[in-house]
Amino acid sequence: MTLAAIFGCAGHGLTEREAAFFRDAAPWGFILFKRNVDSPEQVRALVDQLRATVGRADAPVLIDQEGGRVARLTPPHWRRYPPGHAYGQIPSAETRSDIAWLGARLMARDLFDLGINVDCAPVLDVPAPQGHEIIGDRAYGDGPEVVAGLGRAAAMGLLAGGVLPIIKHIPGHGRAAADSHLDLPIVDASMSELEARDFAPFRALADMPLAMTAHVVYAAVDPTLPATTSPKVIGTVIRDWIGFDGLLISDDLSMKALSGDFADRARDSLSAGCDIVLHCNGDAKEMAAVAGGSCLLDGDAARRAGAALGRIAAGPAPFDAAEGRRRFDAAFGERFAA
Repeated sequence: MTLAAIFGCAGHGLTEREAAFFRDAAPWGFILFKRNVDSPEQVRALVDQLRATVGRADAPVLIDQEGGRVARLTPPHWRRYPPGHAYGQIPSAETRSDIAWLGARLMARDLFDLGINVDCAPVLDVPAPQGHEIIGDRAYGDGPEVVAGLGRAAAMGLLAGGVLPIIKHIPGHGRAAADSHLDLPIVDASMSELEARDFAPFRALADMPLAMTAHVVYAAVDPTLPATTSPKVIGTVIRDWIGFDGLLISDDLSMKALSGDFADRARDSLSAGCDIVLHCNGDAKEMAAVAGGSCLLDGDAARRAGAALGRIAAGPAPFDAAEGRRRFDAAFGERFAA
């Protein structure tokens, strides 16, 4: 039996306590952060350790590798990649889509080599002038069409490399005036404004296998609860209007936008319609509480989880990495060559 949860760990390797907890809890997957990364050999060993605790060779192992300021794998062992905004600045629409695909395909190669099979990217948020800089240059552009187009190119590049993309932060964080890591953002835009701009890229990519929620209140839909814990937002916006039937993962439950104890945060997210809850910081007491508030993965959630993993079951498609790197470096010069 599998718990509808994803957990992080504290360091470069598992402690005995962590390994025992993961064996007992049997989470669906795991997530890595910079604190978990030292060298390629160490990361591969940690990934193997994590999967061994749950006895599933394909257990999802996630990482945030967007490029720019959100990158857990960095030099000297891994190359730099640009933020989403840099792709949107390439003059030719055809070329920027090609390079966005290529950048994601190269990142997927880095991840697949380590055994990591899920990337928390692409960002489909459309920034607004009043929006907090937490999104900023992570966005591909300033309009929904550019964001959707380049987001799809990046998602397909990851899939071609045997890595699942997670579209985020559904149904849209770009208009939020606060950083949900620290506060609960409240968006007062009308439903017509949200549908035309914020929600539109997610609707365009509703066929993707995984999505991560936004800890944002959309007053036009639910004036009280953020999307993660709102049955209204998940039901009427994410599942209905957007049409997303993939696996829905909460953003990190330890973010300060959410309130209540961790068992309640997990319970509320799953009750609202999330399929999986995510807890990132590796704190043992918090993880135990999240596990206590979570449920087993079954029904539609289990179906969606299986369908997602099925998208990468065949592994990476053939790819000339040397030629790919040459083309990528030609597009960006030396800025992202190291």
